Amino acid sequence: MNIYVGNLPYSMDDAELRSLFEEFGSVDAASVIRDKFTGRSRGFGFVEMPDSDANAAIEATNGRSHAGRNLVVNQAREREARPRFDRDDRGPRY
Repeated sequence: MNIYVGNLPYSMDDAELRSLFEEFGSVDAASVIRDKFTGRSRGFGFVEMPDSDANAAIEATNGRSHAGRNLVVNQAREREARPRFDRDDRGPRY
């Protein structure tokens, strides 16, 4: 199961996110999402865990305080499709 983790401290890295969830079971992957231009954390990330461990981890960590921030943890949803913006769709140039 893919888990969304929001309201992360900006100083958190992938290893710290992984260790936060390892107390609830096996973690397949953990990644903090970073801005592609600055490399700074965007304040959220994703953790992949087996379904059997994921539900307990979500319940235990949602609303939990970590480094002064209350985490928002839930099952990740599929990303919504956004319309593609092509250069030719901008209309006339003046």
